[in-house]
Amino acid sequence: MEENLISKKELLELTGISYGQLYRWKRKNLIPEVWFIRKSTFTGQETFFPRQEMLARVERIKNMKEDLSLDALADMFSPSPSDVRLSLDEIASRNIVTRETLKVFAELYPDISGMGFIDILAAYAMDRALRTGEVTRAEAGQMVRTVEEHIEKFHGKSCDLLFVRNLGIGTCLLVDSSADIYFDSNSNVAVRISMADCVEQIKMLVP
Repeated sequence: MEENLISKKELLELTGISYGQLYRWKRKNLIPEVWFIRKSTFTGQETFFPRQEMLARVERIKNMKEDLSLDALADMFSPSPSDVRLSLDEIASRNIVTRETLKVFAELYPDISGMGFIDILAAYAMDRALRTGEVTRAEAGQMVRTVEEHIEKFHGKSCDLLFVRNLGIGTCLLVDSSADIYFDSNSNVAVRISMADCVEQIKMLVP
């Protein structure tokens, strides 16, 4: 786990941001509370962060803060869905997901005419899963149903969508992003998708 963390000191040195900026962004909810990880070291208690996620988030904030207010950035980075409704053609024309993915989604919900944010989120996650080549269309459909049925239980919190196989049998889970998950040796995680990242990406593509 240690190699996946970055200390606060190293983060500030690598990114050039100040201590004050870091904690102002935290207060504005630009950086999730769960990313601030307190650990004991030989010098006492120190703060660490998930390395890849934190470096990517800081870089994105630095690149966008000239064009957007901190409040607007906080809304974009929020793991909570926003209010939106688009037709399938609008979703395809904006390249949110591929037409092939929309076709699979429409097979699951044949009466659908427009898609709200949770529908778009589920389709976007399915699109990412299918692009990995690690899941079948039927398994991706299972992932969609899991998002549709349970994502609202994580309102305001970050969660990950997992597809796990055990001896050829697949199952789908939504889990808190900060939770430690352990499986037996016969299980493997075929796909793990950050739903907060999906929300963030979608909010950049829809009004």
